[in-house]
Amino acid sequence: MAKRVFVIVLDSFGIGAMPDAALYGDEGSNTLCACATTPYLDIPNLRRLGLLNIDGALDSPYGTDLAPIDAPAGAFARMAERSKGKDTTVGHWEIAGVVTPERFPTYPDGFPPEIIDEFSRLTGRGVLCNRPYSGTEVLYDYGRQHLETGDLIVYTSADSVFQIAAHECAVPLEELYGYCRIARGILTGRHAVGRVIARPFVGEWPHFKRTANRHDFSLEPTGTTMLDAIKAAGMDVLGVGKIWDIFAHRGMTDHVLTQDNADGIEKTVAWMDRDFEGLCFTNLVETDSVYGHRNDAEGYARAIAAFDAKLPEMLGRLRDDDLLMITADHGCDPVTPSTDHSREFVPWLVTGPHVRSGSNLGTLPTYADISATILDYLGLPPLEQGSSRLSQILEV
Repeated sequence: MAKRVFVIVLDSFGIGAMPDAALYGDEGSNTLCACATTPYLDIPNLRRLGLLNIDGALDSPYGTDLAPIDAPAGAFARMAERSKGKDTTVGHWEIAGVVTPERFPTYPDGFPPEIIDEFSRLTGRGVLCNRPYSGTEVLYDYGRQHLETGDLIVYTSADSVFQIAAHECAVPLEELYGYCRIARGILTGRHAVGRVIARPFVGEWPHFKRTANRHDFSLEPTGTTMLDAIKAAGMDVLGVGKIWDIFAHRGMTDHVLTQDNADGIEKTVAWMDRDFEGLCFTNLVETDSVYGHRNDAEGYARAIAAFDAKLPEMLGRLRDDDLLMITADHGCDPVTPSTDHSREFVPWLVTGPHVRSGSNLGTLPTYADISATILDYLGLPPLEQGSSRLSQILEV
């Protein structure tokens, strides 16, 4: 029977500050425990797989009633990020086997004149804001001026991103995407940010609303990823959600974009009924984009609970040689004053018909152990980064 691996990234679902969190201003962060400060973190299925049994997952300054269980059904681990950074790009690249040794450039004071002036010259439009900003507040503060002048709203964050916001009635989507391609062409060398992001919005002030037509223009991975290796071996690589963008449209045999987490879950479930051999790689972004960055702990907890409620349906669709892995790419603690990502360990839960129940893999040194394990399972040669944990995960 064909071997299939399903990897689901709960975007930003960290489980506690890494030892170097202070370098990133993230001491004490724990996204899981922050969600548990609300009454809405109902996660019986994640608990059953061993989420709360992961080493250090419950260490936090927050008072919660979370507790490990006696007999977890899955294999589980805590994973450290070897890459420098705490953003979507480096997190997903490391999951796929590419470690980023240097942080991408960030712009706490906004982008320098040589970038903004060239961008304005090539687009023929002025620029508003040009500094770190909340994605919702920037619309409130600059949205009317954008509609009045046609100038583009350009902003960044603590992450390595160049974000362009424009009203869909003032700037058609394809035109906005074209402006992003222009920015991507400018932002190279020492200004090679991880992502240029189109942030379209609709509505009227003060009730502007971002739409699901966001599009990321990422750097290409700097090395061979597990996606590249699996595709080159003639197997399938299916991307769900923004996986397509994160890997710069590379290494996939098929992909589908999503509107929200519910849509991403349903499309993953649908592909579980599809005959293929290889990898299905899903990103569920709303935990990060809608709740983490807005310090909405209740919303975050509800989103994790909604995913948990769908887990039995996913587990029921696993075939005899399937593996299901659940992980994250970084943290985004919704209780801390910061609205940015947090430098945290991430969980790795593995289940399937032949997974050894209750296998605690401890703390692993890199997310790249995920890709090493997947390639080993599919019978493919290893990449340079990561170590396979397959012998610890599968029943003898």
